[in-house]
Amino acid sequence: MVKVGIIGLGFMGKMHFRCYKAMKNIRITAICDIDSAKFLSTAGTSGNISGAEKPLDLKGIELYTDADKMLIGTDLDAVSITLPTSLHCAYTLKTLKAGVKVFCEKPMAMNVVECKKMAEAAKKAKKLLQVGHCIRFWPEYAKTREIIESGKYGKVLAATFQRLSLTPTWSWKNWILDGSKSGGAALDLHIHDSDYIQYLFGMPHQVFSQGVKGPSRDYDHIVTSYLYGDGKVITAEGGWIMAPGFGFEMSFNIMLENATLSYDCTKQPAFKLAQAKGKVLFPTVVQGDGYSCELEHFIKAVSGKSVPRIITPQDSLNSVKLVLAEKKSADTGQKVLIR
Repeated sequence: MVKVGIIGLGFMGKMHFRCYKAMKNIRITAICDIDSAKFLSTAGTSGNISGAEKPLDLKGIELYTDADKMLIGTDLDAVSITLPTSLHCAYTLKTLKAGVKVFCEKPMAMNVVECKKMAEAAKKAKKLLQVGHCIRFWPEYAKTREIIESGKYGKVLAATFQRLSLTPTWSWKNWILDGSKSGGAALDLHIHDSDYIQYLFGMPHQVFSQGVKGPSRDYDHIVTSYLYGDGKVITAEGGWIMAPGFGFEMSFNIMLENATLSYDCTKQPAFKLAQAKGKVLFPTVVQGDGYSCELEHFIKAVSGKSVPRIITPQDSLNSVKLVLAEKKSADTGQKVLIR
């Protein structure tokens, strides 16, 4: 039986609760949140992706408002840290110091210095640290990488990714719309696609970005070209300044030499492969979503089972580095070299 704790009972904390509850041989032992009112009213939290709206059954779970007391007073194998981004580093460090394996929500931290501290602490403690880049695990995105890597349809010529949302107003004390705590849409939302681009193609040599600063007072809409120097054209657009009626969209179109892969979460079927000769296929993907798949991967690793290399602390650090370079490009109007 793997004993897990959750620090932070907002939208993502509830999503982790839902995922853990669906797994076998998992016991949610303790939950911590500074706001004890969340233990009394556990329903109603919304977000871009459904799954965290229903009331939670907290019976038999130890409830804390102090994470230090939870880490000292509870026997835990692993902890999910689902707090505002500005708190990721501090709570990851104290959890690792307590000898507990960590799943930290994305982005890893607010800056590269904090990311390095987290990676070094995990290495020193010899404990697992996984950051929640769920798109690497999202069934359609995982299948897309598999198809590209097979080489069956040739090289990627061009690709475009979009992640667009109404303005998020559901976070605790509206922390998401405080750029000093979230990094704005560029670091909180758009990073999903920046990270996936890194996963598919490696780190680009340069980026060129244009952006709009919005309600977070940081970049809340950004468009980036990722420059690899080999002729392929890779772009991504992300932001949360869409009007309330827009909802949420994540999509991509990837043009290979002999096929086009496309995905749009607002359509049915959402995922298709159009072949050069005109035949359209609808690839089969695994059940679940990126949240459940990434946490299953994490729990397998916590349990000592062999898992494929999908995400490392260095990958997560690189994704923060990449988005910060994009912000710098938007600030300066110039291409920025990735160092």
